[in-house]
Amino acid sequence: MKKSLKAIIAICLVVVLAGTIFAACSTQKPETGEKIYTIGICQWVEHPALDAAQQGFVAAIYDKIGQENVKIDPQNAQEDSGNCTTIINQFVSKGVDLMLAIATPALQTASSATDQIPIVATAITEYGVALNRTLDEGKTGINVTGTSDLPPLDQQAAMIPEVLDDIRTVGIIYCSREDNSQYQVDEVSKYLKEMGIEVNVYSFAESTELQAITQKAVAENEALYIPTDNAAAKATDIIDAVARPAKCPVFAGEEGICRGCGIVTLSINYYDIGYKAGQMAAEILLEGKDPAAMPIEYAPKFTKEYNPEICAELGIEVSEEYVAIPAE
Repeated sequence: MKKSLKAIIAICLVVVLAGTIFAACSTQKPETGEKIYTIGICQWVEHPALDAAQQGFVAAIYDKIGQENVKIDPQNAQEDSGNCTTIINQFVSKGVDLMLAIATPALQTASSATDQIPIVATAITEYGVALNRTLDEGKTGINVTGTSDLPPLDQQAAMIPEVLDDIRTVGIIYCSREDNSQYQVDEVSKYLKEMGIEVNVYSFAESTELQAITQKAVAENEALYIPTDNAAAKATDIIDAVARPAKCPVFAGEEGICRGCGIVTLSINYYDIGYKAGQMAAEILLEGKDPAAMPIEYAPKFTKEYNPEICAELGIEVSEEYVAIPAE
């Protein structure tokens, strides 16, 4: 009799807890019955480009759904795969309505964790590389869609001899842990070699290696190129502390890296691609669109920018088509 009573109490407790968990992730306004959507955000690391992408996403969600109709849980993995896994698994266990993955490692973790919850990603260079699958007319065919930060890499490579017309050697620095950085390195190397420029590639796995790697690259090359690499973007101060005193110009894959250590870039606006990702997420939540059938979206425009301070210090002049990177 006691065992039966304990069993009944236990069952009731489970039901109550389950109801509480569900209610926490899928609630309704009591006065109207409207659904309040829950969105989990996993950002791989904190740096200006990814921060801007998240800001754009949140702005679009508030514009399209309404701040009062959505609960957003922003989390940052701090460039740690264990943290990233924990964050994503918590979102899955809570049953969020949608996940935003910012940067390739966050997308890869989210995609491995669920094939049911819609995933919108942003700041992904190449989705086929990130997901290890072939896209069909720009569609992933799975529960993933989003926006890309892929710049025209042939035009980025062309900037180097455009600014330094007698350039002979370029060193490319990237983080070996980022699959999409490797993709950019391969593409830019190909274009530079086609222009007769010698390319030397330097990879690092941890930021503690970056100073020594940069010193080696600076000693062996006339200029450096840094792709849209999250680990490098977080550590531009290390690159700048080596390259600038050595008078070695750095060409950057995006505005944030250029502001930190570069002379010029052909960059997208990360707020804009984040905003577009938010619009896509709203279409999934409000209109029931299938992410598997939504083509990956790309930045609508690219801007040639230069860093006035570093260009002046290195004595580098750029054409009028380059605009100065705005001060933070």
